[in-house]
Amino acid sequence: MSLRVVGVDPGLTRCGLAVVDVAANRQVTLVDVTVAGTPPGTPLDARLLTIANAIDAWLDQHQPDVLALERVFAQVNVSTVIGTAQVTGIVITAAARRGIPVALHTPTEVKAAVTGSGQATKNAIGKMVAKICRLDEPPKPADAADAVALAIAHAWRGAAAGSNASASASTAGGSKQLTAAQQAWIAAEASAKHKAARR
Repeated sequence: MSLRVVGVDPGLTRCGLAVVDVAANRQVTLVDVTVAGTPPGTPLDARLLTIANAIDAWLDQHQPDVLALERVFAQVNVSTVIGTAQVTGIVITAAARRGIPVALHTPTEVKAAVTGSGQATKNAIGKMVAKICRLDEPPKPADAADAVALAIAHAWRGAAAGSNASASASTAGGSKQLTAAQQAWIAAEASAKHKAARR
């Protein structure tokens, strides 16, 4: 059973959206990828509504087991951070309405998971995404490739129960509610580690 992960690279002008299926052997299949957004001159309310509608349609269409989102971090451009934070809130809310767990990952974590280096360039990320997903070329624009990278990074590094990446609320017992696919993924991962340890 594969784990379906939606990756979101949040932004007001361009919001990258991707969905991948990841098998227990870590093989990644790109299901779909796109970019939602609006021109810079569009009023803020219209921009946020456009992205909210796109996120709703994406989640309803693909029904992921988990959503991976880039964690907002401080930049020199404060207006960019504010816009990214607004989109992040929309995405988390849309996932919460559907009971989809949300995980946050920093750009450095994503780069390290996909390329092996936390300092990788956008170009390097795109090339590795294409290689991992067996594509002829990287998804474009870069926001699309980044969304795919987020989904891959979560599937490879953040799917385990108790991950520090989780933004989702815990249950009364203190552990997250996992979907059947997530439970199967974790069981397969544990089995593979056990077999490797016995060799």
